[in-house]
Amino acid sequence: MSRRLATAAGLVALALPLTACVPNDPPAAAAGTGGAAAAAGPLTVSSTADACTLSADTAPSGTLRFSVTNDGTDVTEFYLLAEDGLRIVSEVENIGPGLTRDLVVQAEPGSYWTACKPGMVGDGLRSPFTVTDSGTPVGPTGDTAELLAAAEASYLAYVKDQAGALIAATQAFAGAYASGDDAAARAQYAPARVHWERIEPVAESFGDLDPLLDLREADLEEGAVWSGWHLVEKDLWQPALEANGGVAYVPLTPEQRATAAADLVTYTQRLVDQVNAPGFEVEAFQIGNGAKELLDEVATGKVTGEEEIWSHTDLWDFAANVDGAHVAYEVLAEVVEGEDADLAAQLEERFTELEGLLARHGSYAAGFAGYDTLTPDEVRALAAAVDALSEPLSQLTATVTSA
Repeated sequence: MSRRLATAAGLVALALPLTACVPNDPPAAAAGTGGAAAAAGPLTVSSTADACTLSADTAPSGTLRFSVTNDGTDVTEFYLLAEDGLRIVSEVENIGPGLTRDLVVQAEPGSYWTACKPGMVGDGLRSPFTVTDSGTPVGPTGDTAELLAAAEASYLAYVKDQAGALIAATQAFAGAYASGDDAAARAQYAPARVHWERIEPVAESFGDLDPLLDLREADLEEGAVWSGWHLVEKDLWQPALEANGGVAYVPLTPEQRATAAADLVTYTQRLVDQVNAPGFEVEAFQIGNGAKELLDEVATGKVTGEEEIWSHTDLWDFAANVDGAHVAYEVLAEVVEGEDADLAAQLEERFTELEGLLARHGSYAAGFAGYDTLTPDEVRALAAAVDALSEPLSQLTATVTSA
């Protein structure tokens, strides 16, 4: 176990229409027949503003690859949901218009739902999906199975550890904020969020917790109630008139502060309870997909400076996302090294390069520079390092599931 691991050692609100996502005929043979077998071909998914069209609505159990193309004009997401239509089995986010992204999952026989979410807001579009019994056990066997089981246990321990640290830090932060100690709250804000950002894909698997805790104002739907970290961030770093749409910012009242602080603690405790619930587990393919999701979070929110638009503490989140992705890779590294040593070496090299660039701008102990102080060249260098890591990291899940 690496030092990083040793020291650290769902529900989604989709009330979705049932007829908006219609499979093409005839169904394609698009799934693998077991953990070690290669898929016959991907299931294709076309996402538009008003449809989520799959090449088939059934596939045999084993390794499934969904090749999701955004044929619309808004950024989209694709989900595989459990039979209850609530728990997220896995997802792929931030698919821009004209782009194609793959989602690789290992699916047991059963009933599922697929869902596209054009614009990444609103209810989305879903359709029933059936995984039939291929007759072959799902997942790896023998020594590889043992390695992946150990990886899953190690990663789950990491998640629980980070969730525990998160609730403690959140309680301290909420207390300072509710009491009106703004200086203490500002100092605690970014360090507390580090624990959230490291395990964000797991938190997102519980659906409603992510928007309740981490929704940015720019993504708030009309008429929705805003809660979470960024509501408080705005109140602690109150924007000037020109940064608030030309409207004077109205600070939260003491009563509103108390409510916002209490909500942070309540929703964070819900996350802690979920990851510590009997039977909760994280499978190897979810760990691999989660690592890529964390890099996508960096590319779409942190590099752009959109995540912490008032506090400019984006580099704390950036570093935490990279931490989480690196841990996810490290628990799977032994399997990756056995399957593709070149990929393993490339991933370690790219992680080292990105982490080295981040270290130029600060550390958790000393603090990070405000993102608004970085030069355009420094931002471009960070973005290039993220892109360089993202490509080989996108191969992680497929490598692990083919083992």
